[in-house]
Amino acid sequence: MTPIDITLNQKTRELLITWPGDEVHALSCEFLRVHSPSAEVRGHGPGQEKLQIGKENVNVTGIEPVGHYAIQIFFDDNHSSGIYDWNLLYDYGKNMEQYWAEYLEKLTAAGYTRKLPGQVI
Repeated sequence: MTPIDITLNQKTRELLITWPGDEVHALSCEFLRVHSPSAEVRGHGPGQEKLQIGKENVNVTGIEPVGHYAIQIFFDDNHSSGIYDWNLLYDYGKNMEQYWAEYLEKLTAAGYTRKLPGQVI
């Protein structure tokens, strides 16, 4: 499935993706960054994934199409090697709550506490 529209809201740090049937998914920049399909994040095989920490305030600085099947996202922490195809983005939108909960569990297991804007720890 190909999105109808992709809109970046840098102020709210969200990528809004509209799909056929007016289904809209809002994916945070942090979610997209920590779930990047790049080898830097996923590794080159099972068990090689690298937990991404400290990405709470990451933002997207640019988006470029990759053919007619994907986008490349440029983040302000200089990460830009992941190619997000339409199937992956749709899956992220449909399953974001589950993937986000799993990510938060991994952070907790690693002893990391997310630092939200304005939060003093």
